[in-house]
Amino acid sequence: MAATLLLSAPAPARTGHGGTTNGDAKGPTEDGGDGSLTASAGGISYDRSKNGKGPKTGAIAPAGAYSPPPCWYGPAYTPAQFKKEREAVWAVDSTGHQWDLAQRKRYVEGEPYKNFNLDKAGKGYWWTGFPNPTYPPGWDKCDKETFWVDENEPPPPGLPAIDPETLAKLAYAEIRVPGTKVTLAPEAETKVNLPTWAWLDGAEFKPVSVTARVDVLDIEATTTAEPVSLKIDPGTPDAETYPESGVCEIVDGKIGEPYAKGRSKQDPPCGVKYLRSSGDGSYPLKATVTWKISWTGTGVDGAKQLPDGEFGAEQDVVVQEIQAINRQA
Repeated sequence: MAATLLLSAPAPARTGHGGTTNGDAKGPTEDGGDGSLTASAGGISYDRSKNGKGPKTGAIAPAGAYSPPPCWYGPAYTPAQFKKEREAVWAVDSTGHQWDLAQRKRYVEGEPYKNFNLDKAGKGYWWTGFPNPTYPPGWDKCDKETFWVDENEPPPPGLPAIDPETLAKLAYAEIRVPGTKVTLAPEAETKVNLPTWAWLDGAEFKPVSVTARVDVLDIEATTTAEPVSLKIDPGTPDAETYPESGVCEIVDGKIGEPYAKGRSKQDPPCGVKYLRSSGDGSYPLKATVTWKISWTGTGVDGAKQLPDGEFGAEQDVVVQEIQAINRQA
């Protein structure tokens, strides 16, 4: 099922951000007087139906140096909606006479717009800046005053306008992947110098994706995460991993291999061997899955790459000494 999230509201006008005072994160949803809703004018919809499932799902963290878009410009109002929003601000006189006067000149008196472009209803939208709510450093990066863009025309050059690549990066933040608690054999506790098998449920670890779309611009992007490897960190230097690197590559869609009876003396394709007892405590084994991230979108040929993502979790592993049994004749 597709879920709709409206573009985040611009910051208050006293900061100068986006040239608007709309502090409602969802924006007005009533009819704007010309048959359009703010929801359809300024909304980004996210289809999360192909995300990971289960109670332990979580957001992946980009590996390496990567920052999401700090902000972007996008359609926010029809002419009637912008008129209603701005006149409501002027009516309460909360922004100061000088600012209100400058705004009236800009949007009503023809310097450069006249009467909120009501005569252009249905022929375009008012655009403004939106900070990325998941990336606080972006709150003051898009500070251009609200401006008009005719339908089927590009926004002014040089601005970080909403586009398929930006949608792909926003969809990246919406991806949720399964938890990474590995199954171990032996399960409850293991022994010193005993190879311990590790694997993940292959049914859960398959590609997931999120699609982000702006209907009024007819653009969209789908960001896909595909699991590629599992890294085992035993939680102590007194351990060996299988393979030696601790990185278990995915083979035939499987991460590790379930233990089968009769294989206790074999080295597991993915696992760990502890060399020292955990005493009265346990070791914090950490399992981290690396996900390869790519996206496709409107007007884009083929899949494009984004930085890999990682998602991991710790679990306690109890390691005991092997008890020798002395038999007397």
